[in-house]
Amino acid sequence: MKPTDTAPTDRTRPATADPDPYTPHSGDRRWSARHYDLRLGYRVATNRLEGTATITAVALADLDRVVVDLHGLTVDRVDVDGVKAKKVSTATHKTTVTPAEAITAGTEFTLHLRYRGTPHPLRSPWGQIGWEELTDGVIVAAQPTGAPSWFPCNDRPDDKATYRFEITAEAAYDVVANGELLGTDRVRSGTTWTYSTTEPMATYLATVQIGRYRTTKLRGGSVPVTLHHPTDLASAAKTDFGQVPDMLALFADRFGPYPFAAYGIVVTDDDLEIPLEAHGLAVFGRNHVDGLHGTDRLIAHELAHQWFGNSVTITRWRDIWLHEGFACYAEWLWSEHRGGDTADALAQAHRTGLLDQPQDLVVADPGAKDMFDDRVYKRGALALHAVRRTIGDDAFFAALRALTERHRHGSVVPEDVLVAFADAAGGAVDAIRAVTAGWIDEPGVPELPAG
Repeated sequence: MKPTDTAPTDRTRPATADPDPYTPHSGDRRWSARHYDLRLGYRVATNRLEGTATITAVALADLDRVVVDLHGLTVDRVDVDGVKAKKVSTATHKTTVTPAEAITAGTEFTLHLRYRGTPHPLRSPWGQIGWEELTDGVIVAAQPTGAPSWFPCNDRPDDKATYRFEITAEAAYDVVANGELLGTDRVRSGTTWTYSTTEPMATYLATVQIGRYRTTKLRGGSVPVTLHHPTDLASAAKTDFGQVPDMLALFADRFGPYPFAAYGIVVTDDDLEIPLEAHGLAVFGRNHVDGLHGTDRLIAHELAHQWFGNSVTITRWRDIWLHEGFACYAEWLWSEHRGGDTADALAQAHRTGLLDQPQDLVVADPGAKDMFDDRVYKRGALALHAVRRTIGDDAFFAALRALTERHRHGSVVPEDVLVAFADAAGGAVDAIRAVTAGWIDEPGVPELPAG
């Protein structure tokens, strides 16, 4: 164990801080992960996972034990800084490690866990989340608390770390994970795929996608875009996702430079209820591809999450509108850019729609059960449009670019967003708060400001 350097600003928080009330059983605020090295062997045919996880971490308090999130998998051994743990106890959702020696606050330490089992999605108020078998492969969609279904972690949205994935599967399958593909190696049991994520990433955004995919490179932009899809969807997928380079250019202009080195898109051979975002990736189902641009709105939405959600990430789940409101608003910007309905027209239409729905939800604190309610998305987007109408396009988009630059690969709270708007407009934060309050802090449906 060794003393660590001063932690980045958005990692420093009171070691006794309360857990997130929306996910009270997830994460441990007494320590923070810095890097995950995951080495996984997986058999698609039997849904069998064998893994080792090496977690480099720092203690934020004196630790006589370290609590790790892991669900339904068997832990065979844990070492702390190379020494076998004094005691390891497991529960349904947690593994508690007692090191041979206590860990002093401010000290960097390493956990090495060997584990195995049959991974499966977790039941949650938001449906089945985490590692899930497809008809012929795997999808991992972990928002908000599904990461422990496949690797031991400190499962909090504000505890961001770098990652290395080394994943071995049968040779017939392609494996896609976050970050840069460093290489593939043929081994006795199949093929090993190695990926590296060098930007800090939240646990829920870590993903593995396994399937029989064809890979296509999309042309036309400065950001490399790779499309993984079933062979029979090649033409339709290239048509529907061929516009992604243009979307990247638009959003880079509006939001600031794309925050990652590349963008990946996976189209599974199964239908999916909704598309899903991950760090540097988005995942769509076969049903989202028609070759007729029928899901342009969804493609824009998931891409926008690379800025708002994956690079700039919320600190607590109650503020999910900072992800979904921005991604929803990006749909309107794309429509406006392509000559479809303007953001003004879409805002008015969605405001009218909200009048027909229950007005009992407060976006600033919707409650865990309703944090993915569509009203959170639409009211969040309407709050942004109200600010745009109030301060004008120049200040509005300057604020978005400043926000993504200031908090690149970091964590935010709503006040950070209000400050960015106030700074760009040359006004007071309270003036911006007055514009957003009716949409975010109150349950009613206010009028939009005059443009």
